[in-house]
Amino acid sequence: MSLFRPAWKPIAASLALGASGAALYTYTRRQETFDITVKTKGEDGKRVASTKTLPLHPMSDLDARIRQNATAESRARPGITWKHTTASLASNDPIEDANANAIVHRDADDPAAPGDLLFFAVMDGHSGYNTSQLLSRVLINAVALELSVLDVKPPQPSGGVLNGLKSSLWPSKPTPDVTRDKLQSADPQTVSAAIENAFVKLDKELIEAPLRVLANNLDSDSWKSKTVPDLSQHPLALQTMLPAVSGACALMAVFDTAHQNLYVSCTGDSRAVAGVWEPSTSGEGGAWRVEVLSEDQTGRNPNEIKRVRSEHPSEEAPYVIREGRILGGLEPSRAFGDARYKWPREVQAALSEAFLAGNGRSMRPPPSSFKTPPYVTARPVVTHHKLSLPTPESPSSSATPSLRFLVLATDGLWDELSSEDVVRLVGGHLAGLKGSISRSDLQARIPTTSGTPTVDGKSASTQERRAQDSTGAFWAFKDDNVSAHLIRNAFGGADEPRLRKLLSIPAPYSRRYRDDITVTVVWWEEGQEGAAQVEKLKAKL
Repeated sequence: MSLFRPAWKPIAASLALGASGAALYTYTRRQETFDITVKTKGEDGKRVASTKTLPLHPMSDLDARIRQNATAESRARPGITWKHTTASLASNDPIEDANANAIVHRDADDPAAPGDLLFFAVMDGHSGYNTSQLLSRVLINAVALELSVLDVKPPQPSGGVLNGLKSSLWPSKPTPDVTRDKLQSADPQTVSAAIENAFVKLDKELIEAPLRVLANNLDSDSWKSKTVPDLSQHPLALQTMLPAVSGACALMAVFDTAHQNLYVSCTGDSRAVAGVWEPSTSGEGGAWRVEVLSEDQTGRNPNEIKRVRSEHPSEEAPYVIREGRILGGLEPSRAFGDARYKWPREVQAALSEAFLAGNGRSMRPPPSSFKTPPYVTARPVVTHHKLSLPTPESPSSSATPSLRFLVLATDGLWDELSSEDVVRLVGGHLAGLKGSISRSDLQARIPTTSGTPTVDGKSASTQERRAQDSTGAFWAFKDDNVSAHLIRNAFGGADEPRLRKLLSIPAPYSRRYRDDITVTVVWWEEGQEGAAQVEKLKAKL
């Protein structure tokens, strides 16, 4: 992008002679502008580069935009206060990201009580917002439902025809299974499998919904003639098709305070990063250990390359993943929706004709190398991590390492910041830093260590650009909301000229320079129940 044009120039001057003969001048401030390179279609249909001049927005407007969608909540529980913030900033119009959260307090008669289940999720949509918005409404419910049956046993059928009929008409409720030596909800392997199952079943429902609508509306004549009816005006036409053909990555964290467990479930290339406080041996100070709790599931992840190739014939190996993308197109190797990579070719054609053609829409045809679908799955990788949360009976120890905060963010954040950057920025924010701080100074004030190695699925050019941007720049500590704080620093921090340019680029041009970003930060503080705002939410799990 070019340098700024002159910021102050009079574009109008008026001269008037008053009684005293004095000359009065009126100056108007000229709009600041900057240039970007855009690609447009030429007369021959080919894309050519051209220069576009854009207005440069004032910093006050951009401050308001960074904070516009920022929220913060505190929930007091025995011995601990949970805090979480979320913020988002759009590049697409409308934004294709979404998020959701819920805190469920176990009933007293729950076998796993006392304790809570806390759910936090971010969704990164692509090819539209339909899938991510749907997931924001139903994904947590789907997982909570799967977990709710772990510690209950189904009613046993009674003998006799009459009793069997009565039980079918008035089924009795499942009862808590308190006879087990160990509750299933305390077993990380069982819980991880339940979360994985919920993701898979939900995507199956999403993908099959248009097929069921079509099947239910095929009459005998259509079956015989093998013609596809026009269902474009059916009330479920776009409601089922758009979430299926659009796509979304999903990242969820589930905190189980009853059993001191954390589960991170990742489908796609959003990322979860934890800050683990490691006190020094002297008892003074310490460092933040950077623990990345998920792998970027892209065609650049060696584990994903191996998995995808193993699911298809060997002759497809050269092109099933090409240039880090599925069949050379889709970057995340796991996602909800994305029926273009899941439905057989003939099913795509039939459903597009039935539901989309009459609405002036169509599905993009599958890639030419599309042969043995599905190529994309919503099956998540679920990881378990042990927590050391304080309780009234067992306060935390400042002498032992403990996970203190968790950051969940869509890939737009990780395009700009490394996991180490994010942990330092959150650590500095929680320490109360204010103002502009050089990157080297922050590293000295908020030291970090590396945790378990993980896979960065970003391209080499993105990783190189991040490394270059990290030299000589200054971070900004000016936002009270820690999620908004991360978004500001992703786009320039205290380098306001850079930040102003990036955030002044409107859609659709902005997508070449930045992605949608959604960030949720969760942390907890000990013994501050009185200062928190309590929201009561009671449900039986």
